[in-house]
Amino acid sequence: MTETERKFLILADDYKTAAFANKRITQGYLSSHPDRTVRVRIKGDKGFLTIKGRGNDSGTTRFEWEKEIPVTEAEQLFALCEPGAIDKIRYEVKAGNHTYEVDEFLGDNAGLVIAEIELTDEHEAFVKPEWLGAEVTGQERYYNAYLSRNPYNTWK
Repeated sequence: MTETERKFLILADDYKTAAFANKRITQGYLSSHPDRTVRVRIKGDKGFLTIKGRGNDSGTTRFEWEKEIPVTEAEQLFALCEPGAIDKIRYEVKAGNHTYEVDEFLGDNAGLVIAEIELTDEHEAFVKPEWLGAEVTGQERYYNAYLSRNPYNTWK
């Protein structure tokens, strides 16, 4: 029950034409503490409850548990969430043997676009498309839980 992922900023919006799918995602946090985040998410027509632990030293690997729940239950749990919901469109883009999840943030985080790639281990080789920019893996301010409390439009 761990995830290993790397995060990157985006240089251009070429990922949109390369995407094979996209969905609107809304999520809130029941707990945004870095040691244990508890997230409620509505992705398309599905609801999810996710618990994540603190990442390792490089920020690539951490505990993750996720359970699909009915959308009606996710909507009810949103009433208990901390202020600062995340709203974004997720594009899925195939590159080599992997799929990038590119999140285009909306609302108070508009203007921020981040790509994530899940790997089997942090040293696994992967294709880097031309639209991929600087790596921000392990930088807390690019975590969704951080963005829910400190939106991108407030950064100086």
